[in-house]
Amino acid sequence: MKKGSLIGNIAQDLGLDRGRLAARKAHFDTEENRMQYFDINVNNGDLSVAHRIDRESLCGQKPSCVLQLELVLENPLELQRISLHVQDINDNSPQFQKDVMKMEIQESTNKGTRFSLDEAHDADIGENAIKSYSLQSNEHFILNIDTQPGGRKHCELVLEKELDRETEQEMHLLLIAVDGGSPQRSATVSINIAVLDANDNAPVFSRAVYKAILPENSPLDTIVITVSASDADEGVNGEVMYELNHVSENSNVFSLNPKSGEVRVVSPIDYEQESNYEIRISAKDGFGLASFCTLIIDIADVNDNPPVVALKSMVNPIQENVLPGTEIGIISVQDRDSDINRQVKLSIQPHGPFKLVPSIKNYYSIVTTGELDRETTADYDIAITATDEGSPPLSSSKAIQLSIADVNDNPPAFEEKSYSVYVAENNQQGSTLCSVTARDPDWGQNGEVIYSLLPSEVNGYPVSSFLSLNGNTGRIHTVRSFDYEQFRSFKVYVMARDNVSPPLSSNVTLSVIITDVNDNTPQILYPAPEGNSFMNEMVSKSTHASALVSKVLAVDGDSGQNAWLSYQIIKSTDQGLFTIGLHSGEIRTQRDISDSDNTKQNIVIMVKDNGQPSLSTTCSVSILISDNMADVPELKNMQSYDGKSSKLTSYLIIALVSVSTFFITFIVIVLGVRFCRRRKPRPLFDGALALPSAYFPPNYAEVDTSGTLRSTHNYDTYLTTGSRTSDFRFASSYTDNTLPAGPTLVMTPED
Repeated sequence: MKKGSLIGNIAQDLGLDRGRLAARKAHFDTEENRMQYFDINVNNGDLSVAHRIDRESLCGQKPSCVLQLELVLENPLELQRISLHVQDINDNSPQFQKDVMKMEIQESTNKGTRFSLDEAHDADIGENAIKSYSLQSNEHFILNIDTQPGGRKHCELVLEKELDRETEQEMHLLLIAVDGGSPQRSATVSINIAVLDANDNAPVFSRAVYKAILPENSPLDTIVITVSASDADEGVNGEVMYELNHVSENSNVFSLNPKSGEVRVVSPIDYEQESNYEIRISAKDGFGLASFCTLIIDIADVNDNPPVVALKSMVNPIQENVLPGTEIGIISVQDRDSDINRQVKLSIQPHGPFKLVPSIKNYYSIVTTGELDRETTADYDIAITATDEGSPPLSSSKAIQLSIADVNDNPPAFEEKSYSVYVAENNQQGSTLCSVTARDPDWGQNGEVIYSLLPSEVNGYPVSSFLSLNGNTGRIHTVRSFDYEQFRSFKVYVMARDNVSPPLSSNVTLSVIITDVNDNTPQILYPAPEGNSFMNEMVSKSTHASALVSKVLAVDGDSGQNAWLSYQIIKSTDQGLFTIGLHSGEIRTQRDISDSDNTKQNIVIMVKDNGQPSLSTTCSVSILISDNMADVPELKNMQSYDGKSSKLTSYLIIALVSVSTFFITFIVIVLGVRFCRRRKPRPLFDGALALPSAYFPPNYAEVDTSGTLRSTHNYDTYLTTGSRTSDFRFASSYTDNTLPAGPTLVMTPED
């Protein structure tokens, strides 16, 4: 059949899904160095001829020529055995070994004597083999055909009429061999008969059938066997000559010594190509009498073929997250030897997460035995060794390189469990704060790390208003300038994720700790800033040394040593009269007050913190030395001023009462309509005069045990109702010892 000829449809015959043949990698498995005569169309399942098929070269004289095919399908692995019967056609003509047969027959030969003739050979079989012989018509001989077991036909010349050498010394006959094919093919050989004097004994073989066993791969010129025939005649009539009588491919493998009868090897012997030979040998004497024997040579198998490992299918690369027991490849093992020589043992190296599992016939599956991790081992060099059980054993190996494909199975991991960074307050906006680093052992996009800040709030503001993060480098920058007095530390959470979907991520805590900088000037709480009060400190003329006169109260918004305050008199009316505690701010008399001292003393005090560089502020304290408030000029001026403005005050009071009365009436009406009550707020103070609120800066709130005061004092003020003078009494300190400084006043969120 021509190449491409359609034989049949395998998918239809086997009930396979035609649409999945390509996906299942349908293919024929052939042994190494064997020609593939057939192809399968994976699109429709058609089986076609791939190369010209010669039945005679494939099967020789076997009555049945069957080619075994193995159709391999994967996913799942499936093996289908297919038998193809090759039908013989009459494409070979019969063939005689020689173009001319020479015979010598005694004229005294009796009527009915038989003379064997060489057979013709036809490579075809069955009906296409040799069917008959025919002999050219003559008056002396007829043809006798004897059918042998197996269908072979042996022909003989039968003497029908006695010969007369004096009448005819030579005879020429034609022998025709015809096969049974259509159309018929034939071959012709000429028989030349020389008529001689009497030779009445034909050679006789010692055995009709000779048998020999020959190991394959025997060296050339090896003697296989020696055949022997004897002739009872003497002289030329008793000389025996041997000859291979059957024309076939055997004539290229063995040779026969025509005199000694030795059969020798002249071509390589391969058991895998031919396991036995059958040869017909003739023995003839000097005058043409002949006899025949059959030589059967069985070839003994030798372990001369190592196993061959062939990779039929492989999933490469393979995902690292495949489950144990996953089939990743298919191999086949072929050993052309027979019996024990083809028994094969397999091993796989190295002893990793793979093993071989027998599947179908000589097929094995490579399956995983454990989990794969690309980050640990990215490639495997697998060596599969096949060893047969012959003696000595032969082996071969197949190297397979397997790559592991990455799967996003590792989240990014930060180099540190947590990060802490210190930054000084008043930092520059946009400055680099720190960098965080996370590494992902995965490959490609699975290993690309992207950083981001998790949404959170710091003092009610989003974290993005404080910090910014470079998503590619992990570098963190400040967005604003920090103020230690507002907050001293905060925490943010940084997330690192990989660049796939869905991503894997991990978080880390970043603690930002703000360090204090001396950026706040001390604030004077008492005495009040100039112009907010008319009060002066008053001291009796009989005050003795070390008496407490007043105390300067100050705070510093910084902390630590930046908030440690010290007090110093930098200017005073009388340098030796008053002194101030370095850390307490208490103003005390340095000596007893005398009548010669000025009634009004002015002191300028500097309050300085302990920062680097230090910041300071000053305040003035006026001290009046008097035993009677009436002697104070400032108070007298206030009385005269009040007298002048008394009328104006009366008018203001009348106007205020009128407006208040109207407003109260309106409120009562509204409340009556809405049936609501409101309590009138109580006065905050009753009788006693409180210190003005201006004494406390608006940006500060008082906290228990806070401030820089080293001692606690009480100041009681007694002002008589309706009088222009009152007594002002200083109470002594609760403790004369200096108390340690507590925490400073802190700014509240509302401020």
